[in-house]
Amino acid sequence: MKSLSNQSHFIVGLFLAFSVFTLSCSGGKILLYPVDGSHWVNMKVLIEELHSRGHSITVIRPKSSWYITEKSPFYTSITIADEISKSDNFFEEYLWKVIEIERGDASGLSFLKLQVDLFSMLSKAHYIICKMVSAILEDKMLVKRLQDERYDLVLTDPALAGGVILAHYLKLPLVLNVRWITTGEGHFAIAPSPMSYVPLLGSGHTDKMSFSQRVKNVLFQSFTFFQDRFVVGPHYDALIDKYLDNKTDIVSLIQAADIWLMRTDFVFEFPRPTMPNVVYMGGFQCKPSKPLPANLEAFVQSSGDHGFIIMSLGTLVKSIPADMANDIAATFASLPQKVIWRHLGDRPSTVGNNTLIVDWIPQNDLLGHSKIKAFVAHGGTNGVQEAIYHGVPILGVPLFFDQFDNLIRIQEKGAGKILKLSEFSSRTFGQALRELLSNASYRTNMQRLSSLHRDQPMRPLDSAVFWIEYVMRNKGATHLRSEFYKMPWYSYHSVDVLLVLFTVVVVFVFSVVAIIRYVCYKTCCKRKKKN
Repeated sequence: MKSLSNQSHFIVGLFLAFSVFTLSCSGGKILLYPVDGSHWVNMKVLIEELHSRGHSITVIRPKSSWYITEKSPFYTSITIADEISKSDNFFEEYLWKVIEIERGDASGLSFLKLQVDLFSMLSKAHYIICKMVSAILEDKMLVKRLQDERYDLVLTDPALAGGVILAHYLKLPLVLNVRWITTGEGHFAIAPSPMSYVPLLGSGHTDKMSFSQRVKNVLFQSFTFFQDRFVVGPHYDALIDKYLDNKTDIVSLIQAADIWLMRTDFVFEFPRPTMPNVVYMGGFQCKPSKPLPANLEAFVQSSGDHGFIIMSLGTLVKSIPADMANDIAATFASLPQKVIWRHLGDRPSTVGNNTLIVDWIPQNDLLGHSKIKAFVAHGGTNGVQEAIYHGVPILGVPLFFDQFDNLIRIQEKGAGKILKLSEFSSRTFGQALRELLSNASYRTNMQRLSSLHRDQPMRPLDSAVFWIEYVMRNKGATHLRSEFYKMPWYSYHSVDVLLVLFTVVVVFVFSVVAIIRYVCYKTCCKRKKKN
């Protein structure tokens, strides 16, 4: 009886401790500054989880937003006018130019023009964000409202760094939901990143580089420097000079964040140095699959033992060239598997009876289905992480941005194949897809990645929420943050120390040489006198 009583007291004690912990974390107030598009898809997962734990969230959204709705049961919103036209179809035009160049249908000058267009688009996007932040800070009533709300922290995606400026202006702790920052991949700003084995995204390399690849990797760094100094940085410099007391740059403000919630992990990423305030939450948006809608379930079940394939090229791709779509459809028609293809363009003329074309797919639920055999994807981070979570091998057709680099990590681990646009045809697509389906090693390797991803003490989403609440409870996390970003570049790289040591060595060598010459001279003089 006494033992039972002790167990009861222990359980009650645990319950009370848990209750106190929960109360201490709940009821926080979060100001959230998101990025639209696919970045919003994963930010919304965090919002819903934080809301379920009793936190109050205010989202600052642009009036022209594609996905961030003004009204939601999970947050209140503040809508700010911006200069984006909803008819702007830059991404579609950019994709078609990329496809033309990759398939050899355009000249070298077209490639240069494409790079100029990309830099122009980046500059315009950051200019619009800076104008939006300026409009917020010029609205004194809105600023007072934000100050009076007494938020616990700012949560933002620093790919477009308006939220970073706002956090520093309001003097609030800053948490980043991050993979990209204004200058590229976030790790390069927060942690040492040796060029010898840490490939820059865009280089297309793994962590095992030859000499020529290492040269290319170093040269790619110049693009980052150019982007920061001449394309993106000047817009933020003007904003910082006008509204912030400390004269610094946008990268330093990003580096000053309390916690970096990194949307990757080392199941997916190559090993590299990191820092104490970086929390890895790769795959945090992934979850067990739910039952499919009746029509999709019936279609999937009709595949029998052959199973089914899904194909999606992401949220930004509305259509692809007709000949490419026909090649894809013809290849699918020749397979025994059923195919569910998210395709928004004109219906290809070569579609077979085994292919279902839809405007939208419940991607996570399809990837978690027992009959799934392969995933044909563009290589976006969200889709790749969901494929890892469910253990589904990938045939990647990268289109632009980070997609090739995401897929090279999957291919290097033996869990998928890459088919470049420059190599794409009905024949090569069919060969790659049949190899993926027939070679069991791809599925085995991806299921191993899935097992590694799931073998964690707590879910990535729970870990992310814990650290957000940690910053709330402790009013920041400055003890985890190195202030290396305050050092001048020559101190960070110890150039001044090396110069001093070099000077000491040179002075020592010259002194020794001078002494030796002096001794030799004196010795010679004495000999001459004797003679």
